[in-house]
Formats: sequence, structure tokens, C-alpha cells
Amino acid sequence: MTDANEHELILRDEVYRIVGAALEVSNQLGCGFLEAVYQEAMEIELAERAIPFESQKRIMISYKGRQLAKEYSADLVCFGQIIVEIKALAAITGTEGSQMLNYLKGTKLPVGLLVNFGVPQLEWKRYALTMKTRYGPPTKL
Repeated sequence: MTDANEHELILRDEVYRIVGAALEVSNQLGCGFLEAVYQEAMEIELAERAIPFESQKRIMISYKGRQLAKEYSADLVCFGQIIVEIKALAAITGTEGSQMLNYLKGTKLPVGLLVNFGVPQLEWKRYALTMKTRYGPPTKL
């Protein structure tokens, strides 16, 4: 018999709040703008909802315990733990999903959210860094 908490989503409520903000941006702007427009609108909506975030957050990547010179710049980091990548594409593909998983592995942050404003109905996908894919302690932001 499994524990009910074993199947709880990591940062479920926080992701729910971010998706709610993205839905409002999508409802207000629709599709067809560049990612930078959605980025700015998301920043306004997150602030209005008192969701803590950092925009264009530079995050160091490590490889085999060594810090790389190349940094990763996340569109948004919300609650200090959730990478939010904003897209304006015809559809989210495996490429974007693979990139998000690599961002999570490289940064050791627990959750990623890929948000696509490029379609009439907002498309989003949640990613989680599991203990199987985590290499080392979480990155300090």
C-alpha cells in the first residue's frame, strides 16, 4: 500500500497560481505576440497576484561538481524554486521539453513550467526534477 503523500505534486499550489496568471495573460492578449510581450505581461500579472518572481534570472550551471562559465538565463524563477520558460510557438515539442529537463538537471531546481502563448488556448506543461535525475545538492540562488 502506498502513502497518499507519495503521489503529491511538488509545489502544486505554487504551479497552480503561476498557471492562473498565465491564463489571465492569455485571455487578455490572445496569441500572436512575441515572447518578450508575454514575458512583460507575465511580470505584471505575477506582481498583481503577489507571486514572488525574478525575471531573466541568471543561474549558474555545474558539470561534475564544477561551475561552468556559461550561465543559463531563466525567463522567470517563481517562488525561488520554479523555472518558468515562456514560448510563443505553434506547439510545444520534445525539444522544448528536453531543454526544460536539462535546465532542471543543470540548476537542481525542483520544478519547471513551460508556458506556450503561441496557440489560441494556452498550452502548458509541468516538469519535475526527481531524485533519480538530481545530481548533487540544489543550486543556491
